[in-house]
Amino acid sequence: MTSAVFVIVNPAAGRGGSLHQAAAFRDSLPDRVIAEIAFTRERGDEERLASLALNDRADVIVAVGGDGTCSGIASAILRSGNKCQFAIVPSGTGNDIAKTLGVNDQTPERIAALVSSGVGSKIDVGLVDGRYFINSCGFGFDASVLEATQTVRFLKGDAVYVYSALRQLFTYRGINVSVDAIADAGADKMLMLTVSNGRFLGGAFRIAPHASVVDGELDIGFFGDTGLMGRVRIFAGAFRGTHVGLPSVKTKRVAEMTLRFPAPPMMEVDGELRHALSSTVKIECVPHALNVIAAPGYPV
Repeated sequence: MTSAVFVIVNPAAGRGGSLHQAAAFRDSLPDRVIAEIAFTRERGDEERLASLALNDRADVIVAVGGDGTCSGIASAILRSGNKCQFAIVPSGTGNDIAKTLGVNDQTPERIAALVSSGVGSKIDVGLVDGRYFINSCGFGFDASVLEATQTVRFLKGDAVYVYSALRQLFTYRGINVSVDAIADAGADKMLMLTVSNGRFLGGAFRIAPHASVVDGELDIGFFGDTGLMGRVRIFAGAFRGTHVGLPSVKTKRVAEMTLRFPAPPMMEVDGELRHALSSTVKIECVPHALNVIAAPGYPV
């Protein structure tokens, strides 16, 4: 049986390494698989290209890039209602979504074998402000760090986010937010609020160590702002996921919730910085919405 695989490449990802990875992936597909490759030129291109692939009846769409590329392609699939499978050849900074699917350390050749097998799973996704996300959505410190990473040119990979987070520890002022229907969310003044479908953030941090993309819920992290030393403890603990035991950190699993801010906030959505449409932000989980190709034993 012939399969149609559409590969969408962000040529800027991985400092240009995505081009080599895309070629290695395509060359490793069996002859019975028809593969087309398209390249993004600007932000948002991945969604347009994914929509074209869906119109051409693609069986699988493969993202070669980072979390932003993955999120855009997945959003196009989800909006279409198509059952097309989604796969990743990771080539980004954090590759959080690839970690969730167990393919972050897999070679393009191994991922090609997974795609040609056709074996897939279904995962939950999140919806914020009318926008789908696969991995995470964050407010406050998280969004501020992401903004800071855009000026770092001398590092790559996880080091970009770690370096930017360290700098923000000393200067970030915190956020004011109230949470509907969650009585024990903690103080209104927070360092950050994270909404996690997957477990990882910024590549290096296990921000939601107990999160699952197959449980029908999102893991919410409420991080109280307790001064510089408290921030340092959170930062150090987040590498291993032990921050969830700190008094200033509270967690909750929810199917949906509403956040209220003094003004429309900036937010991190799957590694992309976005401005909320209003000061009231609704977030919900959409269970088992996306068909994915993952490594054996994943997703969890």
